[in-house]
Amino acid sequence: MRVLSGIQPTGRFHWGNYFGAIQQYIQLQEDHQGYYFIADLHALTTVRDPELLRHYKREAALDLLALGLNPAKAVLFMQSDVPEVSQLTWILMTCTPMGLLERCHAYKDKKERGLTADAGLFTYPVLMAADILAYDANWVPVGQDQVQHIEVCRDLANSFNHLFGQAFVLPEAKLLNQAAKVPGVDGEKMSKSYNNTIELFEEPKAMRKKIMRISTDSRPMEQPKEPDSDHLYQLYQLFASPDQIAQMADMYRRGGFGYGEVKKQLAEVAENYFATARTRRQELASRPDTVQDILADGARCARDQASQVLARVSQACGLTAQ
Repeated sequence: MRVLSGIQPTGRFHWGNYFGAIQQYIQLQEDHQGYYFIADLHALTTVRDPELLRHYKREAALDLLALGLNPAKAVLFMQSDVPEVSQLTWILMTCTPMGLLERCHAYKDKKERGLTADAGLFTYPVLMAADILAYDANWVPVGQDQVQHIEVCRDLANSFNHLFGQAFVLPEAKLLNQAAKVPGVDGEKMSKSYNNTIELFEEPKAMRKKIMRISTDSRPMEQPKEPDSDHLYQLYQLFASPDQIAQMADMYRRGGFGYGEVKKQLAEVAENYFATARTRRQELASRPDTVQDILADGARCARDQASQVLARVSQACGLTAQ
């Protein structure tokens, strides 16, 4: 099966990005053909500083490779390095009803909150559809909140296929592990928009400082506590071994401990968990040409596939001769 997903370079990747998506991308590359891109075109809807965007793009590539995305098993590339996707977006736009886009939640939510919504945000789902359809993707790993975009993609592909013949492969949403919803330092879902994140490759001292500030309840130390409902324990589970998790759960149920003790153990297991990736990232950062070569090779492979799809679609709708 061909798997396709993109991740926006709108800030440094955090624990929520890894356990919610990146970890599963890496797992899927073992048994499936993966196409993974850094969605810099999408990022333009929020990042307005060109140097900052360039920085985030470089950091995103380093992070993904360090975490285990393997260019020998999956195609890694920058979204903007495949201009065929932008051409395909326009073709899809001509088949897209305005009402369909007006119902999409990202645009609706922003409008209801009284925020400015530009044409990029409004047509975001069409570009996302082109991202998927350009590579004949079978599966698109997404969270529950992104399923609507896959439905829109299928609607647009079906509409084009109905008008011009079977030119597009219809993708399916592959739901990411919903158990991997990662709480932030305030107990809410970890998200850059909530400013409650812990970055994957944050300096250990800064990471420990953030962990020690994680909000907790005011129950007395001696009181037993149910671990599964505690967001500090939920974070610990992400990094610890089964034996460590069982010991931590027993400690919660016995009571007689302080949250500071849990935070120290969380900092230790988290630092150890990413230690190998941190070393690999430092090595990659010292060889920027290697990273650029990987992205260039990925872009060539992605363009080859996207150009085949664009040629097929262009012929179907009459833009090119038969």
